Amino acid sequence: MIKKLFSVLLLFNFSLTYAQTIKTDILVIGGGPSGTAAAIQGARSKLKTLLVEPGAQLFPGMTGQTTITITPGKELSSGTWGEFRKRIREFYKNTAGYDTTYSAPLKFEPYTAASIVKKIADTVKNLTLKLNTPISNIKKDDDGWTATISQDGNTQLIKAKVLIDATANASATEKFSKDFKAFNFFADDHQSNAYRTSIATGVGFSGQLADTISPKNNYPQWPSYCIPLNAIVVRGTTNLLVTTKLFPEDDIQYLANQLTLGQGAGATAAFIAFFKTNTTKLNVRLIQGELLDFKGYLMPFTDVKQSDRYFRAIQQIGATGLIKGAQDSGTKQVYFMPDSIINTAEIEPVLNDIYTRTFLWFNREKPGAKFTVGNTLSLISEITLAEPKSLQIDMAKAWKNQYKFTSDFDLKRSITRREFAILINKFLNPFSRTVDLGGRLIN
Repeated sequence: MIKKLFSVLLLFNFSLTYAQTIKTDILVIGGGPSGTAAAIQGARSKLKTLLVEPGAQLFPGMTGQTTITITPGKELSSGTWGEFRKRIREFYKNTAGYDTTYSAPLKFEPYTAASIVKKIADTVKNLTLKLNTPISNIKKDDDGWTATISQDGNTQLIKAKVLIDATANASATEKFSKDFKAFNFFADDHQSNAYRTSIATGVGFSGQLADTISPKNNYPQWPSYCIPLNAIVVRGTTNLLVTTKLFPEDDIQYLANQLTLGQGAGATAAFIAFFKTNTTKLNVRLIQGELLDFKGYLMPFTDVKQSDRYFRAIQQIGATGLIKGAQDSGTKQVYFMPDSIINTAEIEPVLNDIYTRTFLWFNREKPGAKFTVGNTLSLISEITLAEPKSLQIDMAKAWKNQYKFTSDFDLKRSITRREFAILINKFLNPFSRTVDLGGRLIN
C-alpha cells in the first residue's frame, strides 16, 4: 500500500514539474517597441513565440495622454512600423484636422498607441504574452536557453531555442558576452558591404544622432541607414540576439527605428528555430526574403513604394549592390531613380564579382557607356545560355503585356534602372548569391 502511494505521489510530482515548464521556439524578454515587433514577426513566421515583460503593458514607456508627433520614419512605411502607422491613422481618421496623408508626421497619444499594439499582438497566432512577469534567472542550455519567471506567485521554467534580449540595458547580453559592444553605425572599418545584409532600414533621426557624419565609404550615408544582420548577433554565445543600444530607448522619436529593427530580429530568430540551426550558420538571403514577404524594406529607396508591382525585385537588386541609390545631399534620402538610365561603369564590376561569364562577355561585346536593352538581353543570353534571337522575340511580346513597361521595345535604346532591375532579377536572380555577415560574396 505504501509503495503504491509513493508511486502515485511520484507521478503527481513529475506531472506538476512538467506542467511548470514552458517550451517555446523563441523567447523575447522586454515588451518595448523592438521586443514587441520581434515577437510579432517571430510568431507570424509560424514559430512558437513567448514575450515576457515585467511591466503591466507592452510599450511600458507609453503611458502619457498628451498628443505627440513623430517625424522620422514617414518616408518608409516598412513592415511592422507601416502596420502601426496604418492602425494609428485609422483610429484618428475622424479626428478634426488630423492629417492622414502618406508623408504626414504621425500624431497620437502614447497610451492609445500602447493599446493599439496590444490589440495587434492579441490577434497573432503562435504568440503568447506574459505581462507583469519578471525574469529571475537566465542560463545557457546547449544551443538553447532556460529562463526562470515568476507569475502570480508561481515559478515557471521557460525553455527556448532562441533568446532575443530586448531589455533596455541588454541584461542578458551583458551577462553572457563579456566583450559585447553595441553596433556602431559610424565605424569606418567594416560597413562598405554591410548593406547587403540589411534586416532593417530607414531615414530620419532626431536628437544627438541627427547631425552625426558617417564615414565616406559607408552606404547609405547617415541619417539614412541600413542595419546589417551582424548588428543583432551577440558574439561569444549562440542563439542570442539583441535589439537594444542601437537607438536611444528613452526617445519616442526613434519608434520607427525600433520597430523595424525588432522585426528584423524576429525574422532572424524564426530562421534559427525553423531550421534548427544557430547564429553561426545564418542565411542572410533567406532572412531577408522573409522580411520582404512581410512588407519590410531592405534598402531605403523612398521613390519606390510598396504598391509598386516590382517593389520586391527592386529591393532585391538594391541589396546586391548591382544598382545603388543616389543620395540627396540635403535631405540624405536615397532614391532609386527608376527612370534614369543604366551606366555600364556602375554595373560591370558587380556583375563580374557575381558571375564568372560576364568578364568574357564585356571583353567581347564592349558595350558603350550607356547600357542598352540589346546589351541586357545579350548578357542574359550569355549567362542563361538562352538562344539570343528567341529571347528577343519573346521579350518583344512580353515587354508591355507581361512586364507593363511604358516604353517601346527597342534594342538600341538605353535601358532604364527599373527595366534593368526587373529583367536581371527575373532571369539571373543575383539576390540568390550567398553573402556572409560582412556582405562579402561567397563562392
